[in-house]
Amino acid sequence: MSVILATGSYDHKLRLWEAPSGVNSKTLRAGGPVNCLEITPNKQFIAAGCNPQIKLFEINDNSNTDPVLTLEGHKAAVTSIGFVKDCRYLFSSSEDNTVKIFELRGPNASLTFDCKAPVNSVVHHPTRPEIISGDQSGTVRVWDIRTQKCVNELTPDAFSESSNPVTSALGFDQRASIQSVDISEDGKTCVAATNHCTVFMWDPTDREEFKPLAKFQAHPTGSYLLKAKISPDCRQLVTCGSDQSARIFDITRHGENSRRGTRFAPKLIQTLSQHNKWVWDCVFSADSSYLVTASSDQTARLFNLRSGEVVRQYIGHQSSVTCVALNDSSS
Repeated sequence: MSVILATGSYDHKLRLWEAPSGVNSKTLRAGGPVNCLEITPNKQFIAAGCNPQIKLFEINDNSNTDPVLTLEGHKAAVTSIGFVKDCRYLFSSSEDNTVKIFELRGPNASLTFDCKAPVNSVVHHPTRPEIISGDQSGTVRVWDIRTQKCVNELTPDAFSESSNPVTSALGFDQRASIQSVDISEDGKTCVAATNHCTVFMWDPTDREEFKPLAKFQAHPTGSYLLKAKISPDCRQLVTCGSDQSARIFDITRHGENSRRGTRFAPKLIQTLSQHNKWVWDCVFSADSSYLVTASSDQTARLFNLRSGEVVRQYIGHQSSVTCVALNDSSS
């Protein structure tokens, strides 16, 4: 399959879809609510983060709908998962205060990092052997996989209000949970978004001294932010939340702001508000031209970002669609 699109739901099911037609091509049973999904870069497997297990399914074997591997070790809900590019390792975060790395030759974790607070989100650095985590204490941590140590800790107070005139009018709650973290594919931009909708951006070139780039409010006050993702072309950021919208921001740094470490103001360029309940998750297409969203209204939707219109709806889940995964890359 050239395009793999999957959704996960609190109805305990994963559904694979034919993206252009909206036809549900395969349904898998996770055995519990599905919190997060990720497809391997080679499009052979899909992983589902549940509570507390991670289940790995084969995508192209239609005769088998059972997991081919169940990863054990977490003791609470799995909140975020991902694969390294060679598919040898899966990394995960959990409300049990840990980030784990699993070598996929067996069911048990090979490495565990103690974050000392429930972890909501984790991402792998695209060019360095590092994991970046965001937790409910409001802390972002950078973990060196080789030394198994934390090499940096970031909190909202790293942004000095007096030195940032672009965003000095915005207050912040240092206790706000970090709901989502991400890093651009070129490794030049790292984002952390709180559940209170404040987004922080850094230049992570120096892993021990992330330079603050921007801080802004992504959704209206009183909303909850649920996910933040940088586009594959590194030019856009999408956030989604309880205000029933996904919002697209231009995060390119032009002219004076193109210098490394120079602060700037991201620009809101689109608000996608076609869902009628919370938007839990979102993912860009490989060319950054399309976006798929997952919502409590029991649907996923495919948006054309050039027009802002819904191209396709994916209907079939019997409860909130909490996560979505897409792999339409040509490599």
